[in-house]
Amino acid sequence: MSALRICAAVLAALLAAAPPGAAARPTVWTVRAGESIGAAIRQARAGDTVQVRAGTYRERIVIDKPLRLEGVGKPAISAGYAGDVIRVKAKDVALHGLVVRDSGTDLGAQNAGIYVMPGSDGIRISNCDLVTNLFGIWLENSRDAVLQGNLVTGRRDLMSQMRGNGIQVYNADDTQVLDNTISYVRDGIYVDYSRRATFKGNRVHHVRYGTHYMNTHNSTWEGNTVHQSRGGLALMEVRNLTVRHNVAWGNEDHGIMLRTIQDSVIENNIVAGNGRGFFIYDAEFNTLRGNLVIGNRTGVHLTAGSSNNAVDGNDFIHNAEQVKFVAARDVEWGRSRGNYWSNYSGWDQDNDGQGDVLYQANDVVDRLHWQYPLLKLLLNSPAVQTLRFVSRQFPLLRAPSVVDRHARMQPWNKEWRKWHGRQAD
Repeated sequence: MSALRICAAVLAALLAAAPPGAAARPTVWTVRAGESIGAAIRQARAGDTVQVRAGTYRERIVIDKPLRLEGVGKPAISAGYAGDVIRVKAKDVALHGLVVRDSGTDLGAQNAGIYVMPGSDGIRISNCDLVTNLFGIWLENSRDAVLQGNLVTGRRDLMSQMRGNGIQVYNADDTQVLDNTISYVRDGIYVDYSRRATFKGNRVHHVRYGTHYMNTHNSTWEGNTVHQSRGGLALMEVRNLTVRHNVAWGNEDHGIMLRTIQDSVIENNIVAGNGRGFFIYDAEFNTLRGNLVIGNRTGVHLTAGSSNNAVDGNDFIHNAEQVKFVAARDVEWGRSRGNYWSNYSGWDQDNDGQGDVLYQANDVVDRLHWQYPLLKLLLNSPAVQTLRFVSRQFPLLRAPSVVDRHARMQPWNKEWRKWHGRQAD
């Protein structure tokens, strides 16, 4: 071989070789039915993709390095009702397009379809179906997780208290839970001791609480729907929340619970056909505006010193009982724009859209009814109706109430009729 050819061959080899210290290009590993996903993960390097073809894979998976586990044609991974199906113990892991099923049922061990261990920051779980697991996704002590577009449905053969939660977020920062559908678990989304979370576009039904949310401040609940469950959104021991454009309908107990909550904005939500539309307990310095509260047995149950809240521009329509409130003094709502009350019996002589006389939600009869439930048998009797009339004419007999000096003559929400009569099946 001539010297020129030798030099050319050496030069080509040098150009083809990776420079010292350069990372190898990511590899795509393909797993087919009958092969082992776990074996492919062990062979893969950080940053690789393990692509799983359609089929059923009966194994429990541990991911201990940054990689992407991706399904093609929705392959199913079954743990055979033992332990976790997938356990993640590394940062920057992505799971996409998988059916994850058949975890164990040990509540003490927190068996889950996908268990994200502490320190596994940057997890991405998308377009996965998590079925017949105890917990759907368990996320603990991690940052920057995104859980999006997943279907989570639990063990319908277990009693509610024996099930796990659909998505569990504990001691996590900057979590995003987006566009998931959750059913037949204990609580749809359970959150505790976390920070700066976003919950948007989720749909939850047939659970105990749609959300069980505690000790997690500076967060947003937006565009979620909870229906036909025991309770809708339960937001407790929190501050600085934004709760907007959510829908809670047909829930046995409450639509939205605001318990021990401060400095939050609750706006443009729809609560329809629940036992209680809003349950407000020990809540102060919040703003409630633009909400439609319609067709509930009780529109608002207000208790435990819940005052100093700005409640304005809301609609309270065809609730069997608009407000349940027992206290020592009036609470004034509607200080600027006024709320609409479907049972307001006042008039508007100056035609400014606001009633000319005070609206009061409760009277002596309402208070007696709450203290003595059997009184409801006599509510339509002439004696009780006379007592109601007299109590409203003479201030000395008047019970403390939620009052509105600017009651609206027409609803704010022009589409309120589409929610009239919405109830659980």
